Amino acid sequence: MLNDTIAAISTPLGEGGIAVIRVSGEESVPHVERIFRSKTKLSDAATHTVHYGFIIEPASAEKVEEVLVTLMKAPRSFTTEDVVEISCHGGIVSVKKVLDLLLSQGVRLAEPGEFTKRAFLNGRIDLTQAEAVIDLIRAKSDRAFKVALKQVEGNLSKQIKHLRYVLVELMAHVEVNIDYPEHDVEEMTNAFIKTKCDTVMLEIDRLLVTAEQGKILREGIETAIVGKPNVGKSSLLNELAQENRAIVTDIPGTTRDVIEEFVNIGGIPLKLLDTAGIRETSDIVEQIGVERSKTALVEADLILLVLNSNDELQVDEIALMKQLADKQTIVILNKIDLERKLNVEQVLSYFPQERIVELSLIENKGIEDLEKAIAAIFFEGKLESSDLTYVSNVRHISLLKQAKRSLQDALEANEQYVPIDMIQIDIRAAWEQLGEIIGDSVGESLIDQIFTQFCLGK
Repeated sequence: MLNDTIAAISTPLGEGGIAVIRVSGEESVPHVERIFRSKTKLSDAATHTVHYGFIIEPASAEKVEEVLVTLMKAPRSFTTEDVVEISCHGGIVSVKKVLDLLLSQGVRLAEPGEFTKRAFLNGRIDLTQAEAVIDLIRAKSDRAFKVALKQVEGNLSKQIKHLRYVLVELMAHVEVNIDYPEHDVEEMTNAFIKTKCDTVMLEIDRLLVTAEQGKILREGIETAIVGKPNVGKSSLLNELAQENRAIVTDIPGTTRDVIEEFVNIGGIPLKLLDTAGIRETSDIVEQIGVERSKTALVEADLILLVLNSNDELQVDEIALMKQLADKQTIVILNKIDLERKLNVEQVLSYFPQERIVELSLIENKGIEDLEKAIAAIFFEGKLESSDLTYVSNVRHISLLKQAKRSLQDALEANEQYVPIDMIQIDIRAAWEQLGEIIGDSVGESLIDQIFTQFCLGK
């Protein structure tokens, strides 16, 4: 399939300024030339040039669309193949007409992620860089975008390749001693194995330290906003989202379902869940919302418990504080612009002072304190340096842990003076597991699985 020519719409469908159709493959230029008319023939044009012209119906020579065509000849393209990108007017009808004409010329519709897959299979990028393309598209904060961009640039790949090189050196040393045992000094070989394994394990540990933060930056913190009705949960969601996502009224029980919204607070992506107010109710619909709220409490990574500073604590709220005392919870004392009636000492009996934030949405006070409290829980007060390489992909984290276990097995065997050809098995396993991260030793089914997560046209 790598020998055929593929095409897909690379921009979202719908009305817009322009739409782009990407074509890649050995025959991409001839295929596009059959339906494109311009002053310059594409086959004669220099690479990385843009050409104005018209898409025509070959049989009737009727003009179909006015376009700009960008030519990128192999190997200087994303896929390393000849790539042609057709920029036409944004709109469902115009872009579909152009794509249909291309497909009628024998071009195949690309599968999801097939352009990036070809870039990987043709050696332009490795698997970590390919997976980072998804993260780049899905990034929900500036910091998450920067993390993904560093991976696209190959920061993680370079480190993994270095670790594999260290293990290759070690395996070569061991192999020589297996082939020429008469020249082996056992103590020196054992010391060499320990030094190299320790070096690689230290680097793996350093990468794994960033894993939790990287995963949060990649996927966001699932955050449930809970509290009794009418304490300001929906107002808080709207304030953080900077738009009116939830209905806000003085009538208790307005929110009857879980409302989801992604927001960015201080570089930290939060998946906010505005839940129905937790209380006893005879309303069947509200009861369903309350049950969903309780489910959100169990599944959330972070809970924002909103209390009304202008009201005394209710029995339901005290029960809720007891339930949440051992969870990752930040207590928000809302409406501090009004007279305080809430007994803060009661709250402090369940939560430390650093987990309590005072807030007034009317006076726009306390949002920065909330940011600091979240960072203190998940990032020990601050995010790591922007120069740091984060490991955010679950597959990468799992393989790093497997490689570390294999090296630990090798070290244990080494300490027990197990024959070095047996130790070599564990060292090779670690080398292969690191190779799976960058795609040097990975099965075809896994490659297919990874690239099906991409959108069409990428």
